[in-house]
Amino acid sequence: MKPHSNRLSDEIRARFAHVDTCPFSGPRIFFENAGGALTLKSVVETSAKFAAIPDNQGRDNPASAALVKVITDAKADMALFFNADSGRFFVGESGTELLFRLIRTAIMGPANRGAVIGSTVEHPASRSAAQHWAQQAGVEYLSVPHDDATGQVTASAYRDVMREDVTVATILHTSPVTGIANDVAAIARAIRAEAPDAFIIVDGIQHASHGQVDIAAYDIDGYVVSPYKMFSRHGYGVAWASDRLTALKIETLAGGPQGNWEMGTRDTGAYATFSDVVHYLDWLGGEVSDKTDTRSRIIAAGASIHAHEKALTDALLYGLGNLPGLTSLPGVTILGGAENEDREGLVCFAVDRLPADRIVANLNDNGIRTHIRRADHYSGNVLTPLGLDAAVRVSLCHYNTLAEVRALLLAMQEMTLPIVSDQ
Repeated sequence: MKPHSNRLSDEIRARFAHVDTCPFSGPRIFFENAGGALTLKSVVETSAKFAAIPDNQGRDNPASAALVKVITDAKADMALFFNADSGRFFVGESGTELLFRLIRTAIMGPANRGAVIGSTVEHPASRSAAQHWAQQAGVEYLSVPHDDATGQVTASAYRDVMREDVTVATILHTSPVTGIANDVAAIARAIRAEAPDAFIIVDGIQHASHGQVDIAAYDIDGYVVSPYKMFSRHGYGVAWASDRLTALKIETLAGGPQGNWEMGTRDTGAYATFSDVVHYLDWLGGEVSDKTDTRSRIIAAGASIHAHEKALTDALLYGLGNLPGLTSLPGVTILGGAENEDREGLVCFAVDRLPADRIVANLNDNGIRTHIRRADHYSGNVLTPLGLDAAVRVSLCHYNTLAEVRALLLAMQEMTLPIVSDQ
């Protein structure tokens, strides 16, 4: 598939709030999508609508019945987006909170507790949870090393560390530092080949806005996303839990409905704004394909998003016309490798003689929003083995354009001219 046409890009951008202007600083290009994507205008409208409704769910009145229907419809939309024909969807405080909860349940719930396995590439949302609750349960945590050069962890790497006593495994779908995706289905197969009954929990927070999610193809037990990173809003996370994970002794109100993951009255607006995201992808899939059913349109939208973002990252890496790309910069390091085919809408880089904080500040001065990743508790697992204290993350989404990439490359060229002239 080709990148989006100018007409379609304009229509896409028209559906997002603050697409080219910050309400605080004025005109800007937004390349900080991994920190939180732009918000659909429909999500803003829906949030305001439901924030004004005083009624709760579960009451005997028309407003309450309408709220329950919105939640029921949203869970059906979630099932379409995630392609899940079983299990349960629910919302929580955030993606991180939900990962902690699923992982805690998987580790502490079974009567016979065994080892826990995860990889060094994981975000602390899953790795910290797994290590903490493994310690609380008194079981061993097995650490799978990722490949520093590719920024990935492979099924083979899991296989080398796997043991038959593993009862819980965690997988990162896509790294928010490198932007490189991992093969969830292959890793899950490697885990189940050794420990077929293990509970497998996946962090899909970075992946969700860049490609399709297909729970039916993964053979897993939990999947978590943060909707503010996929065109919705802050304030909630979405989790899917398999039936067998739900059958464990989950934390719930005594005497309440069996298998109920939700704590207290949920925000109907959270569910409704996730439906807005699904409806948007349904629209986009109809624009780029002749499909008529929603799931097929979601698949088509995901393929189109991937193709457009690849065109953007290729331009960022290799240049546009006579304008050189990041790979032409002197002393540049591209995290995950420039030629990595599993890249999803993100390029993270460092330049030997130009500190990352100076690059980010300079780009900001040019109206281009990026982000610095430091070797801290969030990113040190990836940066420290590469000998980097910090790197610049340029994270794109399908509403970004080649013209915006060109503006960044021009700014980088101006910044690095003194380095080039010294050589």
